[in-house]
Amino acid sequence: MSDPMSEPMGDAMTRANAASHVTPAAGVRRDGRWLFVHLGAPHRLASWAIVGGGLRRADTVAWLRVCDADLRPPVDARRYLADQLASAGCSGAVGLLTSRDLDAYVEHAVAYQDVRARCITTVGLGNALRAGDPPGASARIGTINTLCQLSTPLTDNALLEALALAAEARALVVREAGVASQRSGLPASGTGTDCIVIAAPDRPRGAAYAGKHTAIGHVIGASVHDATRRGVAAWQDERARSLGR
Repeated sequence: MSDPMSEPMGDAMTRANAASHVTPAAGVRRDGRWLFVHLGAPHRLASWAIVGGGLRRADTVAWLRVCDADLRPPVDARRYLADQLASAGCSGAVGLLTSRDLDAYVEHAVAYQDVRARCITTVGLGNALRAGDPPGASARIGTINTLCQLSTPLTDNALLEALALAAEARALVVREAGVASQRSGLPASGTGTDCIVIAAPDRPRGAAYAGKHTAIGHVIGASVHDATRRGVAAWQDERARSLGR
């Protein structure tokens, strides 16, 4: 019997392709408009990614750099990214879109006791917003896309708790940096198009909790906070230099 978690809606991989798929070695790879993060083995992932979102299994998370012209109506952003992933031979990957220079990605790892986490993020703040701002199209682009990979397996409940904690750490950094919402002018908590991916090894007996009182929660929060802080600082420095400050 097939596992519905391994075949999410819209996944272009067939079971036959999945059976013959060779997992790439762990690492980060830049290739033109792409940033590929290979997890080294199948992982269970939780995200709201435009391609491959939800709860699923995958071994790669891929960022595609785009510009405004790539996604102008009537382009369907989800279909566009899915097609690009297929062309790159990564139909089974979780896909993210960004306008950020991919060479500006930040990676930070944290270990505590027997648990490790590494966060890889790209940070753009041109579309900074505050939770609760009124809806509407943004006049500017910019997003924070974050992957946090853990060394220990998690239950579904813990994956969702980890996702919430990573979002909290990201929002904390944006608030600490004094970034203002492009819409309301009040302190921002992120951007209008942020995405977070949590990845944990696909093994049984996953940890049931990933909150602030746990070692898992500590490495999630610390890795996401530090990587995002460095990404925000780099974006702000580039912005200041572009404005001649």
